[in-house]
Amino acid sequence: MERIAIVGLGLIGGSLGLALKRVPKLDVEIVGFSRRAETMALARERGAIDRAAADLVAAVQGSDLVVIATPVMTVRLVLERIAGHLQPGSVVTDAGSTKVRVMEWAAKYLPPGVSFIGGHPMAGKETSGIAQADAELFRDCVYCLTPGSGATPEAIARVEGLVKSVGARPLFIDAAHHDELVAGVSHLPMLLSAAFVSATTGYPSWPEMARLAAGGYRDMSRLASGDPEMNRDICLTNREAIIAWIDRLIAELELWKRLLAGSGEGLEKALSRAREARRKWLEGAQ
Repeated sequence: MERIAIVGLGLIGGSLGLALKRVPKLDVEIVGFSRRAETMALARERGAIDRAAADLVAAVQGSDLVVIATPVMTVRLVLERIAGHLQPGSVVTDAGSTKVRVMEWAAKYLPPGVSFIGGHPMAGKETSGIAQADAELFRDCVYCLTPGSGATPEAIARVEGLVKSVGARPLFIDAAHHDELVAGVSHLPMLLSAAFVSATTGYPSWPEMARLAAGGYRDMSRLASGDPEMNRDICLTNREAIIAWIDRLIAELELWKRLLAGSGEGLEKALSRAREARRKWLEGAQ
């Protein structure tokens, strides 16, 4: 029986455990570890893990595959702590939203004979925690994979197979290119949502505005409900790429500001172009 250790039993780690337990004919024992005993108890109660580990080292000892599903900055601490307790030939992967720093940490801490494949499922919810875990979370989502320089073909195939088994679509991508792209389509929207909420709720007339806020406000503010620790770590490990996208957005907003302040000529065309661009994206995403 293969043993998989999942370190971090929040939305992603818990959902992965639930999804793996549904895979037909998968003979695997899932060992889970979380900083909180109540989280491990709920993960076991929900069937996301077969047993809880007493500590981090106990979780990874004897495991064939280790999945680190923690906030990005915690990945470094986990890699450093488990490095001397992994069996030769084992495979380690993560689920962090940034990859450059993670790949650097893996190369620094993991010993020869252990393969590391960086991972990032492009899936999530506005809510977090094991209580929100969902076996269908990864269904049809893109799952980014970034193999380390020492990863064996067998290890890469193992992680790719795991990704496919939970219904996701693996995409192999360079770490730096990954971070540049997700900064625009994932990290920038998160910060934009948070800034939007901050600007509106800080307005003196917010109590009156709140009575008027409906679907549009809910949609625009949704990402501000994300886990603050996770989002902070994303920003700290992808700072340069996110700042570049913020600068690009500011320039775009200045353009729209000029359109709005002028005679209005070109405003409808700009709105039409934006609507058409989103329509094409939606069609391609289906």
